[in-house]
Amino acid sequence: MKATSSAWPAACLAALALSLSSVLAAETPPAADRLQWFKEARFGMFIHWGVYAVPAGEWQGKPVGGIGEWIMKNGRIPVADYKGFAKDFTAAKYDPAAWAELAKTAEMKYVVITSKHHDGFALFDSKVRDWDVMNSGAKRDLLAPLAAAVRGEGLKFGLYYSQAQDWTHPGGGRYGAAEPWDPAQAGDYDHYLKSIALPQVEEIVTAYQPSILWWDTPVNMTPERVKPFAELMARHPDILNNNRLGEGFAGDTMTPEQHIPPRGYPGKMFEVCMTMNDTWGFKKNDHNWKSTRQIIWNL
Repeated sequence: MKATSSAWPAACLAALALSLSSVLAAETPPAADRLQWFKEARFGMFIHWGVYAVPAGEWQGKPVGGIGEWIMKNGRIPVADYKGFAKDFTAAKYDPAAWAELAKTAEMKYVVITSKHHDGFALFDSKVRDWDVMNSGAKRDLLAPLAAAVRGEGLKFGLYYSQAQDWTHPGGGRYGAAEPWDPAQAGDYDHYLKSIALPQVEEIVTAYQPSILWWDTPVNMTPERVKPFAELMARHPDILNNNRLGEGFAGDTMTPEQHIPPRGYPGKMFEVCMTMNDTWGFKKNDHNWKSTRQIIWNL
């Protein structure tokens, strides 16, 4: 189950959708050794953090519907205007050691954070494109210190990466929208995948050696487009993958979102991702929190 914290976003100027992920395994033969830690983990933290936390659910003084990290698409915010939020993404009170300690105290066993969400903004120093944390108010890599803190607590570290949707780089996919809302988004999708998405995945795999890669929204990810990503993952067999890379790629875990399948998925492991309020990314006016009782019951 995924979750959000009300206290941290204000402290970070930005936002954090803190998430808890419950991992359940079907009654199947023992998993391969590479899956065993995840099968036993059962409880983790999923953090959504990025530039979308600066507008915090509002654009031009008006609230934008939907989840916080989708504000650029839902509000049809032009690329140049959205990029302007980056100067206020300072991470001034970022305390990765406290985050890792919180996960450990809660008896979580792993932490996953958004290395790049659908807005295309990278929380690391990317050599592929400059729409990243080095060109924001933070001006530093935010992933490396969290990876070190999490591992220092004896937990596994994983990364989310939006491989298909990208609303700022030309050619990036747009879920549910046939055309871009800004001419700056126009471009070739295959060129985007080859020149930005795949090289950035190689960057994060090399730099952070994650235990999990959490793919998302496989827009138009045909088997041909999936192939180079799958080949990269085959060279890193210890990394667990979910089932959202694209067509023909089963991954290691199913990912039911915002619901708990009563009978699971026979023969497959799955991870329930569920927010504690109604959004992953920070929205300052979303106070629809699940009760402690409900959260514990879900877990």
